[in-house]
Amino acid sequence: MFEIGVVFWAGRDRLADMMALGVKCGQVVVPGEFELSPASADRFKAELDAAGFNLGAVFAAFDGEDYADIPTVERTVGFVPPATREARAQRFLAVSDFAARLGAPEIACHIGCVPHDASHPDYVGVRDLVRRICDHAAKYGQTFGLETGQEPADVLLAFFRDVDRENLRINFDPANMIMYGSGEPIEALRQLGPHGVSVHAKDGVWPPKGVAGALGSERPLGQGDVGMDRFVRTLEEIGFCGPLNIERECEDREARMSDLRMAVGLLRGLAAAS
Repeated sequence: MFEIGVVFWAGRDRLADMMALGVKCGQVVVPGEFELSPASADRFKAELDAAGFNLGAVFAAFDGEDYADIPTVERTVGFVPPATREARAQRFLAVSDFAARLGAPEIACHIGCVPHDASHPDYVGVRDLVRRICDHAAKYGQTFGLETGQEPADVLLAFFRDVDRENLRINFDPANMIMYGSGEPIEALRQLGPHGVSVHAKDGVWPPKGVAGALGSERPLGQGDVGMDRFVRTLEEIGFCGPLNIERECEDREARMSDLRMAVGLLRGLAAAS
């Protein structure tokens, strides 16, 4: 029922290595230093086409983002920090143009820790920017996927409704819900699932108790607190049938590739049993 995909980094990961995992689809992350010119897009598209790789989404990572702990995330990630908001907006609009040239139907990113107070200037600024991005993406028939994790499901859902754009959707990452301590992922999936466009298959553990502002840690798939069997069953229950895009961020390249191979086998087993 579920195709297995992978999340990989443009300019850092070799497409051939991803294909060697036995996957033929996934999402690409474009880091801040990656060239987004038409020529770069055409080269990348030729590589994807030659490999027969189906690209579902282009994610953006921005220069200056730091995921050391929650206060640092609040100060540096996404569109929330006012000092970098417009520059990152321009970069993300270029990501949309780049994705359109590739034929990818979704653009996505972490927009940052959106304030819970809808009257806060940063909330208003980010909401208006997301509307602007959605309107730009709509010209290409793209959806804009908000990645979960940095706020509880009900806060994200309220923001989603406030933006009020038909092409705004959600990329659901269950591990992020755990690592940020923002909510039990299966319950959140049931709340946000009707708006989902894509998912990450990622695992992690809750933040350490008694350490203010700490983040939890990512773990190899099946070795964290998500409960991947339950996650896959719930996706089936809510009617999601898109790819399960494995995400694994690890400094040790060999360990990362080993974890990705293991994850492909684990998900194939779970998908076959669903």
